[in-house]
Amino acid sequence: MAQNATIYKVELTVSDMDRHYYETHKLTVAKHPSETDERLMVRLVAFALNAHEHLEMTKGLSTDDEPDIWQKSLSGELDVWIALGLPSEKVLRQSSAKAGKVIVYAYGGRPAEIWWDKVKGSTTRFDNLSVVGLPEAETTAMAALASRAMKMQVNIQDGDVMVSVDEGMVYVTPEVWKG
Repeated sequence: MAQNATIYKVELTVSDMDRHYYETHKLTVAKHPSETDERLMVRLVAFALNAHEHLEMTKGLSTDDEPDIWQKSLSGELDVWIALGLPSEKVLRQSSAKAGKVIVYAYGGRPAEIWWDKVKGSTTRFDNLSVVGLPEAETTAMAALASRAMKMQVNIQDGDVMVSVDEGMVYVTPEVWKG
């Protein structure tokens, strides 16, 4: 018997001084049975880093041909495709052809660095692709903040990210590998 997704209710307040974006998003996030707390928190931070009124969480892990987060134009075109983890070269190629802008948030420490060393040569032709590495110590610390009902504050200034949930706080320094 298949396990059901766990529902998380998140009140995400984004204060992005770099983009002058200040908004609170009330999100209902389905956490797939195989998804870790670390991945869930990376997904929420990726949402905050790209927050926009038309940005949406997708079915994510349960669907192969969708990103984790996307933004569509009013006419239905795929403007932004956001993927997490270590997608294959094929997925990078296909997503770059489907969307105006593709962003990959790689995490997981050394395996993420090895993945990037392997695929970076084949990504030079994708002008619409950005790859951002998130340090393992920081994503692991974010995982400890996860709870089923969260009031999450994300402050972004000069590329640095402060994530706070309740009394816990983690500073994240995204590393732009391509972009």
